[in-house]
Amino acid sequence: MLGIMSSEVIVRPLVPRDRPAWEPLWLGYQEFYKVSLGAEVTENTWARFHDPTAPYYALGAWLGGELVGITHYVFQPTCWSVLPRCYLQDLYTLPECRGKGVGRALIEAVAAEAKERGGDKITWHTSENNETARRLYDRLAEKTEYILYSMDL
Repeated sequence: MLGIMSSEVIVRPLVPRDRPAWEPLWLGYQEFYKVSLGAEVTENTWARFHDPTAPYYALGAWLGGELVGITHYVFQPTCWSVLPRCYLQDLYTLPECRGKGVGRALIEAVAAEAKERGGDKITWHTSENNETARRLYDRLAEKTEYILYSMDL
């Protein structure tokens, strides 16, 4: 995937040298959702993005040469389609950059990648109280009636 430019926002795949810029945003995302995944998960997550056999990907949004947004996504088969499905797992924009097209540019870049790979749909979840993000999501996608359940094992 080549870099995609939206206004002044440049979106491109994250590469190993981007780790020092990525990690504060990854930790900011965790703080936003009031979770702490720990160093082992962070190491594993970053490694997956750069493993050519893994279906995990990461994009960064750059504004004025600074990383201001990230998204992580995965391609997976589904029983509901013969085409692969893209799950947009994480999306985070620095608070001071929200409303500047960063989130939209990241989602549009994931959509372009999914379409290029022959995917039929992108899905994602967000917190019900994430009103800022939901305003964007409501303009870009259809809110479904499905509810997410989670069971710890």
